[in-house]
Amino acid sequence: MTRDDSRHWWNGRWGRIARRDIHLRAEGDRYVVEAREGGADGTTRTWSPPTEKDALQFIDDLLSDQDGWRELSARPPAPDPDPGSR
Repeated sequence: MTRDDSRHWWNGRWGRIARRDIHLRAEGDRYVVEAREGGADGTTRTWSPPTEKDALQFIDDLLSDQDGWRELSARPPAPDPDPGSR
């Protein structure tokens, strides 16, 4: 994960009570995991695991509480297999 990357998971549910989001981002030399319940107006908790590996393990633990989680992170487009064809 580069310093400009971020990742986002959503539990697939709509509504202020049911929606949950988890974000992972790098800030300088640290990683930040943010868990939000209830959408933009809900409550947020944050943690700063020491490494990316620890952050991903922590997120796996958060995701294991229910089904329906999906990653919404933007991925860069796949490289053009034939860049000379344009």
